[in-house]
Amino acid sequence: MMRPACINDHVGIAVKKENYYTILNNHIQSEVGTSQPILPNGKLTISPQCEIIPARMRIIRGLKNIVERFPKPVLTLGNFDGVHLGHQAIFKKVVEHARMIGGTSIAFTFEPHPLKVLAPDRSPKLLNTFHGKMKLLAASGIDIVICANFTRAFAEQHPEDFARTVLHDQLEVQEIFVGYDYAFGKGREGSIESLKKMGLTYGFEVGVVEAIQVDGIVVSSSTIRELISSGSVDEAAKLLGRDYVLEGEVVHGSHRGHTLGFPTANLHTSNELLPGFGVYAVRATVDGQRVREGVASIGVRPTFDAGAVSIEVFLFDFGDDLYGKHMDVSFIKRLRGERKFPDANALVAQVRKDVEDAKKILCSR
Repeated sequence: MMRPACINDHVGIAVKKENYYTILNNHIQSEVGTSQPILPNGKLTISPQCEIIPARMRIIRGLKNIVERFPKPVLTLGNFDGVHLGHQAIFKKVVEHARMIGGTSIAFTFEPHPLKVLAPDRSPKLLNTFHGKMKLLAASGIDIVICANFTRAFAEQHPEDFARTVLHDQLEVQEIFVGYDYAFGKGREGSIESLKKMGLTYGFEVGVVEAIQVDGIVVSSSTIRELISSGSVDEAAKLLGRDYVLEGEVVHGSHRGHTLGFPTANLHTSNELLPGFGVYAVRATVDGQRVREGVASIGVRPTFDAGAVSIEVFLFDFGDDLYGKHMDVSFIKRLRGERKFPDANALVAQVRKDVEDAKKILCSR
């Protein structure tokens, strides 16, 4: 198996090989497949079909594209939305056990989220984009991500059929680790106990990772969503194990910030869940380069009756052209809620105070 090298600031190549993707630096020659050049910032110059993940991890999209046997697979299954501390505890077990037996650590996940197919009206706003989730999985040390295409037909599988045809016949899994509340299969009929019984039949062991608590709160994706939606990004960070991030492209806006003396970068993001309306202390990276500090405003700009929701980021002591560049914005702490001011001068006075407040917070974190 060809092992991808880690891309840091090197020019590299993304190679599509038999419907899975690896990352190679410019010192490794690809043997088969199509390749596209990557800029030093890690972005493809063309071909959005390739997954650019800066770590030694492969992504296989679709069960039909599993075309090889993996050595001694140790696997976990789930949606992993948020890749929070609970998920990280599971990944740690998977990676450790795979290394102990000289095996392969695998995360088996689904795209789209099952509720988007089965009950779109109840589907939650997700904490990660697909690409963002893959970056976090890569950072956990997982070797392979298998991303099953979730359809109604897939959902109709009986749990034992899935265990037999996928876990046993196709993957030959040796160990499975799941969270304390895991269920799978049609109607979530597959419980942890039934999975353990299937393991006796099909030759795999099942380990259960207990709930992770922070300050007496059980870590869960739903709790994190509630905290972020309310603006409590600093509390959400405790459960995530990192700051909440919005990622996207800087696009043209109204340019009003420039006329007010605070030029802002308008972020167009694919993230579904936005922090509650208000102003935040943030840190940002542009095209993967150097962290910058600043303030971000999320809302409808009521002072100017703008209407549409926008994400505007003002970076301290920074005047470069950002249009068209990729920006990751980490939300550190909410400064205040969104307010309508009587005029532009009152708004500018408040923004000056926001900047000073943000600098104090960022200095201490």
